[in-house]
Amino acid sequence: MNRWTILVLMAIGLWSLSDKAHAQPMDDSRATTEQSCSFGMGKGEPSHSCTVPFPPGCRVAEAPGSTKPWTTISKGGRLLCRFDEKTTDWKTKITGTCGRCQSGHCSAQFSVRYDCSPPQQ
Repeated sequence: MNRWTILVLMAIGLWSLSDKAHAQPMDDSRATTEQSCSFGMGKGEPSHSCTVPFPPGCRVAEAPGSTKPWTTISKGGRLLCRFDEKTTDWKTKITGTCGRCQSGHCSAQFSVRYDCSPPQQ
């Protein structure tokens, strides 16, 4: 086969795939929004925390395929971080906390996804 025949066959193959490649809407998909809080720390600074804003009328979204809260903790430097179990109720207040910074500079960001769609009835 020559070069043009191969190109035509490839174009036909890609064209036939494009018709089937559309994303299908999920039956239980919900619109989500994300809120976060963050901070930076210098070496040796003691523990630090921040409160993730809670949008009115929203609830914490569940991670896809799970019943756990949809959250992310991003950090830089030698630092241990978590959501504070004592001050977080997941309904009105969410607090992220980190221990002492053990490198030249540390940073942390706590992100939470919220479902703000009307409750299903």
